[in-house]
Amino acid sequence: MPDSKPRDADVVGAAVPSVPAEEHEGVLGPGHRALSIGIVSVVLLIAFEATAVGTAMPVAARELDGISLYAFAFSGYFTTSLFGMVLAGQWSDRHGPLGPLTSGIASFGAGLLLSGTAGAMWVFILGRAVQGLGGGLVIVALYVVVGRAYPERLRPAIMAAFAAAWIVPSIVGPLAAGTVTEQLGWRWVFVGIPVLVLLPLAFALPQIRRRASGPVVVTSAAGVPGETSPRASFDRRRIRLALAISLGAGLLQYAAQDLRPLSLLPAALGVVLLVPAVLGLLPRGTYRAARGLPSVVLLRGVAAGSFIAAESFVPLMLVTQRGLSPTLAGFSLAAGGGTWALGSWVQSRSRLEPHRERLTTVGMLLVAAAIATAPSVLVDSVPVWTVAAAWGVGCFGMGLVISSTSVLLLKLSAPEEAGSNSAALQISDGLSNVVLLSAGGAAFAALGGGTVSHTATHASGSHPAAFAAVFLPMAAVALAGAWVSTRLREHRP
Repeated sequence: MPDSKPRDADVVGAAVPSVPAEEHEGVLGPGHRALSIGIVSVVLLIAFEATAVGTAMPVAARELDGISLYAFAFSGYFTTSLFGMVLAGQWSDRHGPLGPLTSGIASFGAGLLLSGTAGAMWVFILGRAVQGLGGGLVIVALYVVVGRAYPERLRPAIMAAFAAAWIVPSIVGPLAAGTVTEQLGWRWVFVGIPVLVLLPLAFALPQIRRRASGPVVVTSAAGVPGETSPRASFDRRRIRLALAISLGAGLLQYAAQDLRPLSLLPAALGVVLLVPAVLGLLPRGTYRAARGLPSVVLLRGVAAGSFIAAESFVPLMLVTQRGLSPTLAGFSLAAGGGTWALGSWVQSRSRLEPHRERLTTVGMLLVAAAIATAPSVLVDSVPVWTVAAAWGVGCFGMGLVISSTSVLLLKLSAPEEAGSNSAALQISDGLSNVVLLSAGGAAFAALGGGTVSHTATHASGSHPAAFAAVFLPMAAVALAGAWVSTRLREHRP
């Protein structure tokens, strides 16, 4: 990776060097086929879990008498995943991604089984927390695998494959999970997925062990290889910061759900924990959009946070303000999976590689336009399908941005720092989700959004201002992301 190599040394991954026959093959060529199928299948199952569990969650909470704790089933996953991301970055940089990947999948499966067999809501939430730890380990380890096992020219293509793996789950997942929940019970949605992970692991693990395991190897200018042994132990300071960021995020989300003066105390404590942790775990200069890697990490958070925070309120807006059924409201976002994958495929085209930074700018402008257009359906004369069309455009923009930030991060990272930098990218992604969701949720509740109901029941009045208070600020955040995207390229003499 020419953008990050030291002048006096050539840093390469610990994997066996690619043979000449692999130099011109694609991600499904003989040299990469088994690995590509394996890791994309893992992403496919994680995507299916993410879409399916959300469908079964309301039924699970009701049967476990835990509706009041419903939000913690999501926040428990998120807070532990942040810690898992940092741990995976440390682990991967020092000993390779194989350990965190296998441990993460084991934890992910154990959490699903624990939630699926829970007899009380607190056990269910504990299972979600265990699952989140595994999810954080897996996602960072997969990024390190891509950085080590694939040459730079193939990374856009494998990232596009990751995005494509979400298409079928985003369309089929809710329907399949709903059918299973109705016919067999919600528990089968949780306990059935871990078994399906075994097959992709059988494909991927031997290839990961051969191509990407072990510590990074540094080859000096004289051609003498040697392992980077000084980084064999974990950075305890970063682990402590990871604990602080997880706890701080949990406190902030809890405070946003309980708009009482007393909730200011956990909110303040959460901020006190978060600020130094974020400054310590993200690249220096991220908060001020310094050129290069810091802006890549910042852009990922701005894009993911603004889009996901807005998307979370789309189904609720269509159900409560326009009278759609929950199924139709959910399907209004289904096309986005395909356009997201299309955007990711477009950025993988080799002819567009010199224009990657410009692609991210276009992508963020499309995201901002989509978010700003969505609340137009609060006006009765605007067709409901406007949201579906706008969200398809926004998802295309997200496909351009999310995959491009992943490619740029690996391009700007030395191999021995790929784990820590990948963790920083995922932390920016996840943390911005909870911060912007908390802010949007607080604004929504403050303007009376917490009392909305289905318009067919006439149980409460319409609250269009509450929805506008979510979408319009998120559109402004996305527009700021378009400016951040102009700072991705480092100045070079």
